[in-house]
Amino acid sequence: MSDTRHFLTLLDFSPSELMQLLDRAAEMKREHRAGKDLRDFPGVTLAMIFAKSSTRTRVSFEAGMSQLGGQALFLSPEDTQLGRGEPVEDSARVISSMVDIVMIRTYEQDIVERFAANSAVPVINGLTDDYHPCQLLADMQTWYEHRGSIAGRRVCWVGDGNNMCQSYINAARQFDFELRIACPPGFEPDQALLAANADRVSIEHDPASAARGADLLVTDVWASMGQESEQGERAQLFAPYQLNTELKSHAAGDALYMHCLPAHRGEEISAELMEAQDTVIWEEAENRLHAQKALMEALLLANRQ
Repeated sequence: MSDTRHFLTLLDFSPSELMQLLDRAAEMKREHRAGKDLRDFPGVTLAMIFAKSSTRTRVSFEAGMSQLGGQALFLSPEDTQLGRGEPVEDSARVISSMVDIVMIRTYEQDIVERFAANSAVPVINGLTDDYHPCQLLADMQTWYEHRGSIAGRRVCWVGDGNNMCQSYINAARQFDFELRIACPPGFEPDQALLAANADRVSIEHDPASAARGADLLVTDVWASMGQESEQGERAQLFAPYQLNTELKSHAAGDALYMHCLPAHRGEEISAELMEAQDTVIWEEAENRLHAQKALMEALLLANRQ
C-alpha cells in the first residue's frame, strides 16, 4: 500500500506532474469533442464515497469514468457501513480490494488520509473541509487554456478562507504564482498553511487593494456546507467582499474571474458577472470532467506499474 499513489492535496504531485496533467486534460477535452474513443480502461471500477452531497463532483467523476471505459459506484452514508460506524481503516481495506480507484467527498481531511493509508488502490480527495484539489485542477486548466502559464501572475481570492482558499494557497506554491487573500478579519485560512507559504501568499482585508493588478479573481460561497446556520451573520460581514464589476475594475484589464459553483447570485458574486458573455465559469465547471479524467488515468497507470 505504501507505493500506491493518491491525490489528497495538490502537494501529492510535483509541479511538473501537475503541468503534465493540465496538458493531458486539455488534450482529452479536444479528443472528447472530436468524438474520439477514450475507453482505455474497460472493466475498471471507481468507488465514489459521498458524505457530502454534490452535483459537479458526482457527474464529472461518473461521466469521466464512463468515458474512460469503466464504471462508477455511488456510495452514500445511507448505503454503506461507513455511515454506521465501521472504522475508516476497515472500509478502506475492503472497498479497495474490490475496486480499482476510490474518490471520497467528506468532512475531515483526516478521513481521506486514513482511508488512503489503508487502501490498496489510488484515493482521490473529491472535497474535504480543508481542501478541494480537483477543483484547482479544473481552475488551472481553464486559466492554462485561455492564458498559458500562470507562473509569475497575480491571483486574488475574495471571501472566506475555506477549503478552496486553502487549495489556492497550495496552487500558488505548485504553479508558482502570487496569491492575495481578501477576507474579513477572523475568516483567514489556516495559519500554519499561510506561514509555510508566506513568500507568495498575503492577507489583505481590503478587497480593492487585494484585487489591484490581479490577473485572476476567484471567489466561493460565503457559507460552506455545514455552515448554513451562519449564513445570515456571514452575509453581513462578507457584503464588502462581493466579486462584482466594481471590484473587477481594480484588476488587470484582461483579468479572468472564476467561481467553483454553486453560486449565489447577488451574494458572493454579482448576477452581472455570472451572466456575462465572456465569463469562463461554465468552462471551469466542464473542466472538472476532463481534469479528473487525466488524473484518474495517471493514477490508474501508476498503480499498474
